Amino acid sequence: MTTEKTAPASESILVVGGGISGLTTALEAAEVGYDVFVVEKNPYLGGRVAQLNQYFPKLCPPTCGLEINFRRIKDNPRIHVLTMAEVEKIDGGPGDYDATVKISPRFVNENCTCCGACEDACKMEVSNDFNLGMDNTRAAYLPFAMAFPARYVISPQVIGTEDADRIKKACRYDAVELDMAERTVNLKVGAVVWATGWEPYDANRIDNLGFGSYPNIITNMMLERMAAPNGPTRGIIRRPSDSQAPESIAFVQCAGSRDENHLPYCSYICCMASLKHATYIRSRYPEAKIYIFYIDLRAPGYRYERFYDTIKADENVFFIKGKVAEVTENADTHQLTVTAENAVTGEKVHQTVDMVVLATGMQPTAVNHPLPADLTFNENGFVINDLKGGGMLATGCANKPADVVSSNQNATGMALKAIQTLTGK
Repeated sequence: MTTEKTAPASESILVVGGGISGLTTALEAAEVGYDVFVVEKNPYLGGRVAQLNQYFPKLCPPTCGLEINFRRIKDNPRIHVLTMAEVEKIDGGPGDYDATVKISPRFVNENCTCCGACEDACKMEVSNDFNLGMDNTRAAYLPFAMAFPARYVISPQVIGTEDADRIKKACRYDAVELDMAERTVNLKVGAVVWATGWEPYDANRIDNLGFGSYPNIITNMMLERMAAPNGPTRGIIRRPSDSQAPESIAFVQCAGSRDENHLPYCSYICCMASLKHATYIRSRYPEAKIYIFYIDLRAPGYRYERFYDTIKADENVFFIKGKVAEVTENADTHQLTVTAENAVTGEKVHQTVDMVVLATGMQPTAVNHPLPADLTFNENGFVINDLKGGGMLATGCANKPADVVSSNQNATGMALKAIQTLTGK
């Protein structure tokens, strides 16, 4: 492992995380004249938004916003992007931080043209993390079609194998560097913005809902990837057990959320995500029956309320107010029965469906991957900002559950607070 020292960067900001909040923070600060270092652990920028099929409020594909942001980043020399990188340590105080950043080898350099020759030459397959492990990808791969940086990645599992030699020989641009090693970079910055985002709550921990035991139970993010044209099923939503078109689907809201045994808080986005998912199913299967089991439906804001009204008017969408007690499977047909008590009528409901989608909540990434800094967290793992003290701040879902629009608004504010740390105003 090698260590590099950079020259002290006066009036610079470190943004940890390259999702939508991190990108917004970086762009807002850089476009008013400040140097920004963006550190992202994945080999690409875009975070969770890049994995979506569509996002609110206009049901746009991720290319709508990300493509513009990627172009702005590419054209702005004040933004310095470090992918496959993680902050190991931060010392110092507001206006004077020393950050140690570890960068893992990509094994592909800037000469890469994304021609795909390395992928064609590679025979080994690895789990596709971008598709949540629902399929495999070649071990020499482009994470997704519009990935930024637009550069291939070679899995470390290839190193030392025959595939490594094939990949090296296939590249006509001298872009493959199989001897790349892990390295560290030391950055001198005046402020740090943590935009470390969120991860889906582990549905395996919710014993009564059957995830992991029954193949036709999936999570909301899995459905998001299924519906995406670049997802594991190329946008076709099918029952995992037999690849048949589902005639009925149940959504279980608050799967692990608002539950003292799991996530005690509301994750803000889950209701609207399931309503959005209903449009995915409806567009492909107009006659499918959709059952939404909920505790309370939350549509924050006028536009979301109107969207809810549109879904509610669909005669094939049925809303059942009641917390789901369990989900069981018919072993012969792989159909699922959702059991809940209707909170309005008091009747016990047993609804049989072809698929179940669990609306799992969002958990701050910092819960399972502690941040190497002196930060204050609430009882649920979200960072509590010291807005008066400044210096180190959190934005987006590192700070609270939020949708894309709210994350962008919050990130703009945190860019300003970071700049105030540098200027002392």
